[in-house]
Amino acid sequence: MKEPRLRGGDLLHLTREASPQFVRPITVRVIRELTDRHTYDGWAWIEAYELGPDGLARRRRELYVRRAGVRRFPSPPPAAARPPAPRAATRSAARGSAVSA
Repeated sequence: MKEPRLRGGDLLHLTREASPQFVRPITVRVIRELTDRHTYDGWAWIEAYELGPDGLARRRRELYVRRAGVRRFPSPPPAAARPPAPRAATRSAARGSAVSA
């Protein structure tokens, strides 16, 4: 069975199962899979952001990974929509002025 393609936004945990280069496991968010590069069957080149412990991107990397060794984190739920900010009360320009007919 062929492993599914890696897509932009996928959150991955990469260990030695993904490649010997990951002696120290890292977490990345995929930017895209580089499909124009030739690889061995079951391997892929990806462009990704390496994430720090706080979940923020620390550096951009190109990585060669074994698809079967990649561990996907479940996608986080979409952020709840923020309620609109309250609007400031505005004064009418005609307030206090009398209009004669």
